[in-house]
Amino acid sequence: MKYAFPLAAVIALALIALIVVQIPGMQYLFGVVIPYLAMALFLGGFCYRVIHWAKSPVPFKIPTTCGQGYSLPWIKHDKLEAPVNTAQVVARMFLEIVLFRSLWRNTKATVYGGPKLTYESSKWLWLFGILFHYSFLVIVIRHMRLFLEPVPWLVSFLETGDSLLQIGAPTMYTTDVTIVLALLFLFGRRLINPQVRYISLVNDYFPIFLILGIVFTGILMRFFIRTNVDINAIKQLAVGLVTFSPTIVTEISSLFYVHLFLVCTLLAYFPFSKLMHMGGVFLSPTRNLANDSRMKRHINPWNPDIKPHSYAGYEDEFREDMIEQGIPVEKELPPKAND
Repeated sequence: MKYAFPLAAVIALALIALIVVQIPGMQYLFGVVIPYLAMALFLGGFCYRVIHWAKSPVPFKIPTTCGQGYSLPWIKHDKLEAPVNTAQVVARMFLEIVLFRSLWRNTKATVYGGPKLTYESSKWLWLFGILFHYSFLVIVIRHMRLFLEPVPWLVSFLETGDSLLQIGAPTMYTTDVTIVLALLFLFGRRLINPQVRYISLVNDYFPIFLILGIVFTGILMRFFIRTNVDINAIKQLAVGLVTFSPTIVTEISSLFYVHLFLVCTLLAYFPFSKLMHMGGVFLSPTRNLANDSRMKRHINPWNPDIKPHSYAGYEDEFREDMIEQGIPVEKELPPKAND
């Protein structure tokens, strides 16, 4: 049920768009209203989550370290695994965000007869993680040609590089293949690996199926159902959306509205899901803090402002009670004056 329910949900979303868009006037709802609502949810939710995380106090300095920390001059310091200044933290974050450095060190544990536990390097997750994220990024940038006029040179350059193999007519993009392979690997890993399958939840499968639905509908429009897809009308609608003057001048394929509706669902779902690691990675104290707790004192922002209370002041306040309970005191009570 953990993967059957999200799959059914994605299929239901696609069918809703496919059926409802046949009703006259519903094209405006799916082509204009829903995209604006989805983008508002995405931007508002994204900003809210990031600001909320940014305001959260960090009571402890907890950078993840797996290398030699800075100590004596003659002991080699691992600057990336135990950074002690801003430049080293920035270098570590850059490699983590751009190259997924921590995933490169991914290992798998296997129990053999004996029993014997072994740890082996496993680069597959890193490879397909890189393929998915960069394929998704290139596809998003490629689609900017629909929203911008004239098309920037960077978008044209990426599109040319993506179609460099010149397979088929129309040209097949490399990222269309790599993103499908990466998504199938990520889904298969959650099914085959018993440990990962055990901890996987519905909200782990739903984004995979949703993005697969977006990719498949896009591939269908490009390669299999081209006759009913008016690319000029789609571009006119896209440019109208970004300039806040949207118009639907002609009939556009129902499959386009299914594709767009799934994209809008992903945008609206994004800020409330685990996909928010895109923004959260920059605010993770395990990554963005320097390992300098022995050099600089880390002040806990949750600590209340406590006024010092010396023992002498404590004894002055409770001396009479302390003497009554037999607790020794440094200063006796002054003698009481006779009546």
